[in-house]
Amino acid sequence: MSFTKAYNKNEQKRLEQALKADGLADAADDLLTLWREGWQQCFVHGDYVRWSEAFESLPDISQATIQLGDKVTVQSQASDIDQTEVEKSLKKLTPWRKGPFEVFGVHVDTEWRSDLKWRRVLPYLSPLAGRKVLDIGCGSGYHLWRMLEQQAKLVLGIEPSLLFNFHFACIKRYQPQAPVFLLPTGIDEMPDALQAFDTVFSMGILYHRKSPLEHLYKIKGLLRQGGEIVLETLVVDGDEQTCLIPQVRYAKMRNVWFLPSVPMLTLWMQRVGFKNVRCVDVTTTSCDEQRTTDWMYFESLVDFFRP
Repeated sequence: MSFTKAYNKNEQKRLEQALKADGLADAADDLLTLWREGWQQCFVHGDYVRWSEAFESLPDISQATIQLGDKVTVQSQASDIDQTEVEKSLKKLTPWRKGPFEVFGVHVDTEWRSDLKWRRVLPYLSPLAGRKVLDIGCGSGYHLWRMLEQQAKLVLGIEPSLLFNFHFACIKRYQPQAPVFLLPTGIDEMPDALQAFDTVFSMGILYHRKSPLEHLYKIKGLLRQGGEIVLETLVVDGDEQTCLIPQVRYAKMRNVWFLPSVPMLTLWMQRVGFKNVRCVDVTTTSCDEQRTTDWMYFESLVDFFRP
């Protein structure tokens, strides 16, 4: 058995134990099925060999630690780590979208400075300590580690992009017992009406949904009674009757469907049944926060603007 498949098998066992220990035993079978189905797709993906070779060529160090902060850092006292080889392995997994990370001294300069978004969100969150948290469309899992930093009891991310699951695995392999997991699946596949999570994050997802109200209803069904949704999305100026539907593209993106004003978004959430809805921050995304780097060398935000 390859290291990748051995890691996957062990991680699945840890996920099962965590679900049953943290009050999600009733959902464990469904979630583990999603895990197996997602990874089966990964094993037959055209890039699987390249991804697994990159993952397996990272240093096999059992005494590594992970330092959580603005930069999620994997570190070790080992003196024989070849940083050039570490960088070569990680760059086989480009593009890296969400971060930043540092792995044995190699700075992974991701497209997004996701730490900036976290700084904006954190002051307004209900304390995450002891809570069961779900992050929808979590990418590489950067924010999962920041949620763990806030002492969440269980952190579960869902992300259908198989490459991003490998990004997460590159970090998680060095702290396998951490109660943080990433399921290779999307929101549509999640069981209905779990009512299991104390906090659900949906950041940068809503405008990609053809049916935004269905997305909000789905989240409501995943939350326990009295739980909290943290929603971050693109918005436009206007009143509660204002919503932009792009004709073809928005900022070069084809998969953008609905861009509400803040008052309209508030109305949507109230109609779905959310209470105490409040907008805590409206920030214009800058090219300091989203940009092309050596780790994501395709077009980025600066290319999406009219000159």
